[in-house]
Amino acid sequence: MLTILNLLLDVLYKDYAQAQQHQPLQGRYQTYDWSFNLSCQLEEVLPGLNTVFSVIIPDSGKAELQYLRDYVGFSAGLGLKANSRRGFDPIVDISGVIGSNFISLGADVGIDVTKQKLEQFSAGLSLNSAFLVASLTLSDDFDSIKASLHHPLNPPTRTAVAAELKHRMSEEATTITLGAQHALLPFTLVKARMNTDGKVSGVLRQEIWQKLYVSISGEMDLRDHNSIPRIGVSMAIKH
Repeated sequence: MLTILNLLLDVLYKDYAQAQQHQPLQGRYQTYDWSFNLSCQLEEVLPGLNTVFSVIIPDSGKAELQYLRDYVGFSAGLGLKANSRRGFDPIVDISGVIGSNFISLGADVGIDVTKQKLEQFSAGLSLNSAFLVASLTLSDDFDSIKASLHHPLNPPTRTAVAAELKHRMSEEATTITLGAQHALLPFTLVKARMNTDGKVSGVLRQEIWQKLYVSISGEMDLRDHNSIPRIGVSMAIKH
């Protein structure tokens, strides 16, 4: 399920200037937002067991153990998450997935140790085929339901389209997001997305040298005539 979700997130959220659904709280200096993300994974510490260490400055840090087999996966992590008091709360996160290459079921639970309460709970179902990847997720104490689709058009050029429908039952609000990506050159990727809230975004990602990537992203709100377009620049080194 993690691989399937990554496909969807890459097209609709990754590297965008304002992907708040999947980015941490960021530091702010005057009109600039910033964050620094560092992660390290040690594979096969024991048969099937991986360790992941990550830190996001100034927001959070996490240590995680992953147990992965052909038809089952399990992870448990302990992390620190920034709070409104400019401090950090310890969070325990437990997730698991079971299934096959075609269908899988998974769940994720987050517990705030300080408050001794459930911080988050989500469950999902995913389907994977050669021409379509789909997922259905319940989250926010089953208040939000999200359906996502990913369709590869031309794998050699990484051309793909994706769509997401999210409905929050307590607010009776529905948002539809559409996105697409295409590799103009082997080392240049272009992505764009828009949603029914009137937000339009785009990303240009360039591989500068081997595993060094630079992304330039922008977002504007078509419904708010007084809004100022947001522009972001990020750099990543990937192994």
